[in-house]
Amino acid sequence: MIYRFRAILDTEEDVYRDLEIEATATLEDLHNSINQSFGFDGAEVAAFYLSDDTWMQGEEFAQFDMGEGEGSLRIMNETTLDSILDEKQTRLLYVYDFLNMWRFLVELAEIAEPEDGVTYPNLMYVHGQIPDQAPHFEMEAQEKDEDEDDEFNDDYDVDDFDDLNFDENWN
Repeated sequence: MIYRFRAILDTEEDVYRDLEIEATATLEDLHNSINQSFGFDGAEVAAFYLSDDTWMQGEEFAQFDMGEGEGSLRIMNETTLDSILDEKQTRLLYVYDFLNMWRFLVELAEIAEPEDGVTYPNLMYVHGQIPDQAPHFEMEAQEKDEDEDDEFNDDYDVDDFDDLNFDENWN
């Protein structure tokens, strides 16, 4: 089976690439295809995230196992596309270069049969030019309920030490 994706740069302008890749390819293969189709050299760290219908970030698929988390981290080169994507789960977020934050919305548009004479992965369509710099975006903060207790919501001024009750010569 062949997965047909549209990888959209998260920007105001329409910049996207349509790609075909084998369903049994890995996320690392998709990562390389996206990089090549957008003209990146692939030298920066990247990650994929499962996404829901509202493009909320879900489970991470890292490029490398940094060994910092308590749970088992799934790695791109060990994860096949068909093991995480199907007709119901079609969306991924892709972040390339965590310093500049190139963000892509990647959606599985179609599952098709392979065509004779086509080499996969295959760049099917190119639309728009990638900007010189990564688009700036704001992370949406979750709004807190005003009635919710906030352990840091107090009347202390962190720059005013005169009113704090402690002995300066404690040691």
